[in-house]
Amino acid sequence: MTTIAELPPGFADKVLSAQSTFRSVMDAMARPGSVQRIVPMAGAPETMMRGTAAIALTLFDHDTPLWLDARMLESTDVTKWLKFHTGAPVVQDSSIASFALISDGGLLPALERFALGTSEYPDRSTTVIVQVESLDAGRSFELRGPGIDGVATLKATIKPADLFERLHLNEALFPRGIDLVLVADDSVVAIPRTTRVVSKGS
Repeated sequence: MTTIAELPPGFADKVLSAQSTFRSVMDAMARPGSVQRIVPMAGAPETMMRGTAAIALTLFDHDTPLWLDARMLESTDVTKWLKFHTGAPVVQDSSIASFALISDGGLLPALERFALGTSEYPDRSTTVIVQVESLDAGRSFELRGPGIDGVATLKATIKPADLFERLHLNEALFPRGIDLVLVADDSVVAIPRTTRVVSKGS
């Protein structure tokens, strides 16, 4: 059993690292489909990528209910690390989660199971963070929407293969909906609810 002293460390410089990571995530949200780098390196428990760990240290706190997929939930190192470094409460009910961490896209539940926001408070939805194999190789996708000059192209290797098709629910829900963040090691791409994604050539 891992003790607190044996847990991977957080940021070496909490303030500067959190500010830098926050900028990377905001840049990703402002420019959907663009690959941003998360420079500050944090220690990360097994099953959690370095970029995911940095995002957790930056955005999670005791007021952000967190839902974990089965692989992360089964890891006591992950749950202990999150509790120690962020204080974010882990919840079983995905519909009340502020954030969801998906270590394996094959374990992603139906997006309708997450919080979708309300008409009065559309921001009260779940931001789903999915770890993927690559954000610079694989299938090509075309993105359109606010923050994109015409069309943006993203090459990515992701699971589930129909992830972007599932995101089509955002079109009917807007301004409610799911914001998606993809992480591959220290790279991050954001797909806000306003972005429309299609497989290139389809």
